Amino acid sequence: MAKRSVVWTETAAKQRREILRYWAVRNGSTAYSEKLIKLTASRIKIILKQPESFKSADYPETRESAMGHFSIYYKVTYEQLIITAFWDNRQDPKKLLKLLS
Repeated sequence: MAKRSVVWTETAAKQRREILRYWAVRNGSTAYSEKLIKLTASRIKIILKQPESFKSADYPETRESAMGHFSIYYKVTYEQLIITAFWDNRQDPKKLLKLLS
């Protein structure tokens, strides 16, 4: 099997940056942001190994991997793992629907 590359959409990358920035400012430290970066990297490795092991989302060809207060929404092709959203689960889910539609 060919090795998949990880591709972040502009939307997902922006969401992740905003979340990491928010926590760095709120806590006055990057410690939590760094922990979240490591958690995300670890989860992406798992998704790459077993992309079908996480639940299907309510959006076409999209899966969701929950990590506590955050979720990674992604699509899988033969060559790529496409991260479509990096979501804080405490937000209004209607906003997510608009992003993924």
